[in-house]
Parts: sequence; C-alpha cells; structure tokens
Amino acid sequence: MATHFDPAAAAQPGSGIFGLPHSPDEAHVVVIPVPFEATTSYGGGTSNGPAALLEASKQVDLFDVETGRPYERGIAMLEAPAELHLWNERAKERALLVIEAGGIESGDAELLSAAKDVNGFSEKLNDHVYRTAKHWLEQGKRVAAVGGDHAISYGIIQAHAEKYPGMGVLHLDAHADLRVAYEGFTWSHASIFYNVCERIPGVKTLVQVGLRDMSENEHRYIEGSGGRIHAFYDAVLQQNRFDGLPWNQQVKQIVDKLPQQVYLSFDIDGLDPVLCPNTGTPVPGGLSFPEATALVAGVVRSGRTIVGFDLTEVAPDPEGSEWDANVGARLLYKMIGWMLKSQKA
Repeated sequence: MATHFDPAAAAQPGSGIFGLPHSPDEAHVVVIPVPFEATTSYGGGTSNGPAALLEASKQVDLFDVETGRPYERGIAMLEAPAELHLWNERAKERALLVIEAGGIESGDAELLSAAKDVNGFSEKLNDHVYRTAKHWLEQGKRVAAVGGDHAISYGIIQAHAEKYPGMGVLHLDAHADLRVAYEGFTWSHASIFYNVCERIPGVKTLVQVGLRDMSENEHRYIEGSGGRIHAFYDAVLQQNRFDGLPWNQQVKQIVDKLPQQVYLSFDIDGLDPVLCPNTGTPVPGGLSFPEATALVAGVVRSGRTIVGFDLTEVAPDPEGSEWDANVGARLLYKMIGWMLKSQKA
C-alpha cells in the first residue's frame, strides 16, 4: 500500500473501490463487476449496481469494529469491459420480446429465436466471469463478483467449485432461484441455483436462507434433493423468533449444514426490502442488516472458511437516492472483512 494513504481521510478523486489505491495485482481481494441483467423480469436497474456500489463504497469508513482493517490486505475492483455493456443492451432488447409475451410457451418462431439469442449472450457472460475468476484465483487472490442480476453468479461459482471441490454455497435470497429455464431463458436469474445444482458437481451442499417467494416445483425440487439442498424459509425463521429462539441459535442451525469451505451468494433482496427498495423483485419479510452480517460472522466463528462470494441485485434508485448502494457497499465490506478473517493466509 502506498505510504501516503490515510484510511481516515476522504476518498481521493480517481481512487478505487472504498477509496483505496490498490491495483488488482497489488490487492489480495479482487472484485469483478458484472453489469448484466438480461433476464430480469420485473424491476430493472441492477446492471447499474457495480457502478453504484463503487461510488457508494467511497463513503464507507475503513475500520470495522468486528473485522478490523480489511483494507490493509488490499481490495481492488476491475473495470468491466465495454463488451459486457454491449451484451447486456443487446440481450435486454431480445429478452423484452419474450418477457412481454409471458415466455415462449406459444412456440412462436420469433420468440424462440429471441430466447436463443439471450441464452447465447448469457453463455458468453458466464464464460467471461468464469475465466476472469479463474485467472485471479490462480494468482492466489480472493475473488468476489458484484452484479447485475443473480444469473451473473454461475461463472464465479463454477471457478470456485473447481478450486474447492466439495464446497458449500450459503445462499441468502427472497427467492429459491431453482426454476427450470424460466420464461425460456436457460440462464435466467430465477434459474441460477437449478443450474448450479445440475451442472456443478463440485458444489456439495446448497443452504438457502430467507426464502419467501417460490413456485411449488421449486419446493418439490428442494424436498427431492436428497439433503443436498437445505432451505431455511423466512416464515419459519420468523416464527422461531416469535417463539423466543435467539438469532444466534438459528445461525448455528444454518451453519451446521455447511461443509468446511463456504462460498456466499447474496441477493440483496434477501434483506428486508426497506433496506433495498429498488431491487428488481422485492418481497416483504427478510433479514435485517445485523441478522445478515451475524450469519456471515457465524460461518467464520464456527471455524469454517469463506472462499469467495457474490453480491447481486443492488439497483440504484432511478430518482437519485443512494440508499440501496449505501446498504450494498457496507454489506460488501462486511463480507470482505469476514472472508479475510476466515483465511489462514
């Protein structure tokens, strides 16, 4: 780190994420921005999430009472290649035809062609994220991704599962994301964990927390997973709270289902939507900010290792409020801090 850097000073013009001066080569934590939301079927704006998080991060104080000084290890966000923005624009155009028609069930040739195009762009996106994550993991970095919609997580999970076979995924979300090719999109944000479970054998266990909006087929898929998927439904978590069960005991129940190495996949709508009102598909209920960070902390305090993570579905307010990005940036720093605290080296 540059000797003149003052962590208590205001972020300087041109500085990186959290106002830090590190290049990706210097940093221990590399953040991949993925401004892609082709299959978003309700609210939009998550493709602006990485840029909004970058800006909001510069207001985050760098000393954290729980995790200490994560910034000292070095944190850097990559620049998103121009082609990602182009893929997103083209894919959204084609996806809109399908979404407005309610999917491809009619068999209309134009809709089938549009869905095929969207799937093609999504495959390119998956490959880009996978190759980028794999490259930085091979350099000995800790790697995270920020979206974008939840579909962006596939490539980075794939890269981590190759490096850490047998890992578990801790998935915080209002939605199960276990739909099969939702609306005709193989790589839909609503299908991310169906794809992970079906295509990435290196993921041993999927533990889902905060679920409160899903189809009956998704529930059936969970029940039929043979114990590979453990769901902690929001209604049950809330009822346990009403019955007087402390949150730390619920955290232990959740963490006990995870193997030693854990990847975090955090859709911001897993939180109470008061904290993320502009996310694409907000659902009443969810975790408070302290509950969410206590769950992440609980993974580390159990002796498990957080190997990587993603944070998705942060969408800035089109009216200009920075609230969503403000919450997201602080959650991002907490996740980085606990990930580093869990590492032995």
